[in-house]
Amino acid sequence: MPSKKALIRRPSPRLAEGLVTHIEREKVDVELALDQWEAYAEALREHGWETIEVEPEDDCPDSVFVEDTVVMYRNVALITRPGAESRRAETAGVEEAVARLGCSVNWIWEPGTLEGGDVLKAGDTLYVGRGGRTNAAGVQQLRAVFEPLGARVVAVPVSKVLHLKSAVTALPDGTVLGHIPHVDRPSLFPGFLAVPEEAGAHVVLLGSGTLLMSASAPKTANLLTDLGHEVVTVDISEFEKLEGCVTCLSVRLRELYV
Repeated sequence: MPSKKALIRRPSPRLAEGLVTHIEREKVDVELALDQWEAYAEALREHGWETIEVEPEDDCPDSVFVEDTVVMYRNVALITRPGAESRRAETAGVEEAVARLGCSVNWIWEPGTLEGGDVLKAGDTLYVGRGGRTNAAGVQQLRAVFEPLGARVVAVPVSKVLHLKSAVTALPDGTVLGHIPHVDRPSLFPGFLAVPEEAGAHVVLLGSGTLLMSASAPKTANLLTDLGHEVVTVDISEFEKLEGCVTCLSVRLRELYV
């Protein structure tokens, strides 16, 4: 049965200390970030999603980016082992949350590293970014967990951005959106649509053809609206300063057995 539950996690007071890898550090307004996070959560709720708050991790600056801690396929949760060591304390609270929801729980083990932002689902295909935060052992372990359940796992190189989903996400029909300067190999995706803005490559599927996007990609919003999608925009400027995007701020649980 389809479910519409979304895990979210309140920003840490130390958010401004979050990791920055591929961009210049900018000053983050933590109070504004909290307001933006609340508006993001409200946008999910307005479109029928039940938001479930994971226990905050105030000592982990990046903990608001909850997507990196778990990969969901059907009702199976794979707890990640972040490539950034400072983020490994973030997984315990998420593990507790998904277990409480009745998910079957698996783990990435040393020497594997995997972050959820490196996994893009398009139907039963899981594209996995092999880059700075996800290593070959992490890809192998993800394959071992999800291929027996019917997933097709496709590993793709990521070298220009932090995570695969910093470069590409997918529309409901499986078309992959990407901003060409950030995509290593666009030809690896069978249906690829180039978008004019970096933040335009990031969409969250809210259901019924509705897409959640950052307000910082108006040209792409117009493009997707012209293609018949309903687009909802949120301002996430403070999270974008930390290489965050709309997908990072929640984990969508669409196939729980309830």
